Amino acid sequence: MPVVTRETPTDAHQRLQSDDQLAALIDRHGYLVIEPAEDPFRRLVRAIGRQQVSMESAAATWERLTDQFEVTPTAIRAADTEALKAVGLSTAKSDYVKNVAQAFADRGWDRAFFAEQSSEAVVDELTDIHGVGPWTANMFLMFGLGREDVFPVEDLGIRQAMESLYAVETRAAMRNKATAWAPYRSIGSLYLWRYGDE
Repeated sequence: MPVVTRETPTDAHQRLQSDDQLAALIDRHGYLVIEPAEDPFRRLVRAIGRQQVSMESAAATWERLTDQFEVTPTAIRAADTEALKAVGLSTAKSDYVKNVAQAFADRGWDRAFFAEQSSEAVVDELTDIHGVGPWTANMFLMFGLGREDVFPVEDLGIRQAMESLYAVETRAAMRNKATAWAPYRSIGSLYLWRYGDE
């Protein structure tokens, strides 16, 4: 799993504990960190599956997808759209995952390729693909590549937590508040999601 709990704090936790709200969440949930996914392609496909659906629905679709298909660029490119729809992907998402598979094949994307790119460059690469927007690109940065300084303000759960904890309502104000967490905004975001789960 990309999110793990450490036994001892890292530099990220020491930095984030200067924020009273995050310090309380760290006390409750432990020392959360992000690690890169083993397979960036699988993680990006999984992020697409999670677009605008519940976590439960996305998890069920992912389980059916991985039961029926080898989730590789070659296999997904060759997959029949109707077969992808049968496991729970919409027509649009079936197209999106095939678009991503084609991009991985055409552009030679792999872990080494992305490791050399800035986060901004990765977002530009990904959002050039039909079906990959800023939210999906940021999920990939965080959970695919393990980048520690991403603030996915596009995410509803993040915005709800920011509004509840900090009484900020606009995305600009949320981004401004989160600048104090840099360069560990991804780690701060993990705690916002945990707050939402509470």
